[in-house]
Amino acid sequence: MFVACDGFPTITKLRILGGRQQMLRLDSEELGDRRQADYARLIEGVLEQLPGCHAVVLSDYAKGVLTPEVCRAVIERARSLGIPVLVDPKCADFARYRGATTICPNLGELASAVRMGTADLIALLDAAESMVPTFDLEFLIATLSEKGIALIRPGNRFIAPAVARQVFDVCGAGDTVIAVLALCLASGLKPETAVQLANIAAGIVVGKVGTAPVEKHELLAALAPEIALSAVDKVVSRSELVSRVAQWKANGERVVFTNGCFDLLHIGHITMLEQAHRFGDRLIVAINSDASVKEVKGPSRPIVAQRDRARVLAALAAVDAVVVFDEVTPLELIADTRPDVLVKGGDYNLDTVVGGKEVESWGGQVKIVPLVEGCSTAQLIEKGSGKV
Repeated sequence: MFVACDGFPTITKLRILGGRQQMLRLDSEELGDRRQADYARLIEGVLEQLPGCHAVVLSDYAKGVLTPEVCRAVIERARSLGIPVLVDPKCADFARYRGATTICPNLGELASAVRMGTADLIALLDAAESMVPTFDLEFLIATLSEKGIALIRPGNRFIAPAVARQVFDVCGAGDTVIAVLALCLASGLKPETAVQLANIAAGIVVGKVGTAPVEKHELLAALAPEIALSAVDKVVSRSELVSRVAQWKANGERVVFTNGCFDLLHIGHITMLEQAHRFGDRLIVAINSDASVKEVKGPSRPIVAQRDRARVLAALAAVDAVVVFDEVTPLELIADTRPDVLVKGGDYNLDTVVGGKEVESWGGQVKIVPLVEGCSTAQLIEKGSGKV
């Protein structure tokens, strides 16, 4: 729902970067109070939508939209419906947010609200604790920069320590925190769990440049590497792979691509994949579908079905994504993903690698990895049949 207000153009933000670091931001905006009729339309529209909501976020940018009257009307109605209300405050007077489920200030906003400095964290958290009953909150959540995130209730505090990461851009970190908190509370998770998840998500987003979302696979990887390595997470469709590659590249990661049938996985395959992974940060393994293998290798192949081949490959630590393609060659898939490095085994050369010229055309590299002598799928099949 949008409420257009005469005389108030859409705010624009211009971010200036130095390398991958944000140096400053220039805003173009018109501040001030809107007409009373505009506020009435906003309140009416929000109240109509509330019955179908599972959480409400009041993201106050102090631009004149979230007046005390707007906040009061939304909070009272949402709480009467049992809907959690989370506030990202900019106003130092937290009284306008009275009755919300939680207010989520950062360290500076909290200090401003209690009229204290930020040096004495214990005193600041003591003051924050007193705000919970004062403003009829269930709890207060404060982001404490490098110290993590604090969940504060009267007589009880829980602090999720920050995860050490290289910070490229804090843009969007606060939005990420409250978005994850809202999702968690809407899903019925405990506030302590919500804070831990929000803390991890914020750690991911500050390592990116500009405003960027936290992807499911990134959160899974941060939570538990063994989950991220599962076949369920790594085996993806073509469209999912393209989306994932775009995210990797946005993070400045170098993408490596290799392909093959990978029928009867053996030490030669493992060695090649481990070496391929060393050429970049993320390794894609594209495998021929069962129909494609038959067309390339003959009617007796594959020995192992595509679903099982994909699952086995996905279990390898060196592999970040597995995708199945139906074409005889992966050229179309290579064009879709535009990898930085294309890797093939030593039975190929630079002139015979499918997609090699295309990869080099956009500045990528083609790498040939030597084969492990005496290791091939054909030899395994012959040995199993008793021919050797």
